[in-house]
Amino acid sequence: MKIGILGGTFNPPHLAHLRCAEEALAACALDLVLFVPAHDPPHKPLAGAVSFEQRCHMVRLAIAGHPAFQLSLVEGERSGKSYSVDTLSRLSQLYPDDQLHFIIGSDSFLELGLWHRYAELVRLCHLIVMERPGREITDPLAALPVAIRGEFRYSSETRHLLHTCGTGIRFVTGTPLPISSTDIRALAAAGQPLSQLVPPSVEDYLRTQRIYT
Repeated sequence: MKIGILGGTFNPPHLAHLRCAEEALAACALDLVLFVPAHDPPHKPLAGAVSFEQRCHMVRLAIAGHPAFQLSLVEGERSGKSYSVDTLSRLSQLYPDDQLHFIIGSDSFLELGLWHRYAELVRLCHLIVMERPGREITDPLAALPVAIRGEFRYSSETRHLLHTCGTGIRFVTGTPLPISSTDIRALAAAGQPLSQLVPPSVEDYLRTQRIYT
């Protein structure tokens, strides 16, 4: 089975997250997409007093009705920072017979050299890079960190980077949705409608639980 992995704080989960998962699912013929909320994000503090349990509940609400989407609580199982390489290592143990595809944005891919143990990460799974406006990947090999660039070769025909160990990186042009979690939190705090930004069930939860207010 081909499993996509979409990580993030999901603070809150919004329609752009769902669109990203849907387009990766279709473009790469995935069987399943796991939504993996970060327990303790390493790169920036979590905005708002929103617990891991609340963010997981919002993901459940957001993906309800999507049979190919599932919530994973794997990052809540351990203490310390939620580094992607540790999560992927654990998921490799949980799904030993399946092919893992880590879904990231092109902005994150361009900063791959800053990731914790990134050289190990690219050996653990395939990457699906969703290109974002203004952050297109024009030269995939050059965009890789210098330390691992020699481990890949690029196929211009398939737009794949292939690693010597057998994993690969695929670039997908998605439909841009200019939705910001920061803006959603601000709108929610001001009591503004969120109907074009998050699923109705998530909006109802934010209102009734007074999240961000």
